Amino acid sequence: MTMYEIIDKKKNKKELSKEEIAFFVNGYTKGEIPDYQMSALLMAIVLNSMTDREIADMTLLMANSGDMLDLSFLGELSVDKHSTGGVGDKTTLIVAPIVAACGGKIAKMSGRGLGHTGGTVDKLESIKGFKIELSGDDFKNQAQNIGLAVIGQSGNMTPADKKIYALRDVTATVDSIPLIVSSIMSKKLAAGSKNIVLDVKFGSGAFMKDKESAEILAQKMVNIGKKCGRNMAALVTNMDVPLGTFIGNALEVKEALSVLKGETKGELLEVCLSLSASMLSLCLKIDIEKAYKMAQDAVLSGAALNKFYEWISAQGGEGIELEDAPFALDIKAEDSGYIYKMNTQKIGLASALLGAARKTKDDKIDYLAGIEILKKTGDYVKKGEKIAVLYTSHNKLFDEALKMYLSGIEIKDTAPNKEPLIFKTIH
Repeated sequence: MTMYEIIDKKKNKKELSKEEIAFFVNGYTKGEIPDYQMSALLMAIVLNSMTDREIADMTLLMANSGDMLDLSFLGELSVDKHSTGGVGDKTTLIVAPIVAACGGKIAKMSGRGLGHTGGTVDKLESIKGFKIELSGDDFKNQAQNIGLAVIGQSGNMTPADKKIYALRDVTATVDSIPLIVSSIMSKKLAAGSKNIVLDVKFGSGAFMKDKESAEILAQKMVNIGKKCGRNMAALVTNMDVPLGTFIGNALEVKEALSVLKGETKGELLEVCLSLSASMLSLCLKIDIEKAYKMAQDAVLSGAALNKFYEWISAQGGEGIELEDAPFALDIKAEDSGYIYKMNTQKIGLASALLGAARKTKDDKIDYLAGIEILKKTGDYVKKGEKIAVLYTSHNKLFDEALKMYLSGIEIKDTAPNKEPLIFKTIH
């Protein structure tokens, strides 16, 4: 078997065997296959796709290329949620305590933000004293006893994905459903949970720009997860508007708390209850209506809020009295009319320009920076009316962020059609 033969076979639209897939995944991870040959194969996959069997084999091989988290001690109750990335997406901070309060067990590794999307780890680190690293025993004990532990990504998990993704990023081979599925699902399989719920986003602030592509991706990931022995569900959700009212780390923690206290209703609560219901339905093996009611009751009774405090305290958090940013700037509407469209990516970039996110992985974050959105798509505004507030610790950053935010807002005389937040649920 040679790499030349494998490239030629996929170039001619033929199905690769498990042994051939193992040859290139393991060989490239070990440095035995050069970038130019792997690049050629990736482009052949982009052009000619892969069968579900090929994708499942590739996913499992990538998952097994490094460390695997063993959550078998949690039995059937282990459950995880993965979002494909968005702006203002603080759902883990809300969903995890809801699910844990209802009996699910969440032992989760989360990532940091980069570019216009935020990361759960950064939001948690905005809480004074919160420890994002736990020993293996502490991690397991906390997940077992409290039902909830979230740590930063560590160790040598999915090295095959890291190497292949870095090559895809510079060879225009990112936008391939089989390669996206194997990348995301290999990390989820390595993370160990028996039950997995995916939040697949579409729109201007998401990787998938239209709902049809997002639905195809969601269905494919559900299929592959099931082939790999996991219980799966997915929600396809709208990211043509930021999720909730706040963007930025400490600001999003405050908003999550407001939801758990029952003070904030609306779309953010709706998507969190729906995600929680899907997770509970899988791990508790109950129907979705009963699971939704359990999630609602956990918020209404205060059980989810108490679980949030218990979780934060267990990982060293010293209370949730978050500071306010020292500088604030009001953004005012440039015209009268309806906010017809929001470019969510540009709004996320405006938050990043204020210091709320990184341009490179080594940048330091201003945890207090971010944006409060007062008017969203479909709202009528008058010229000069306040539509948002920018927050930062460095007031020299306002000019660029203000320009970026306004470039992401389109105002028209006619109201837009209101799109639902949750487009589809896939089981």
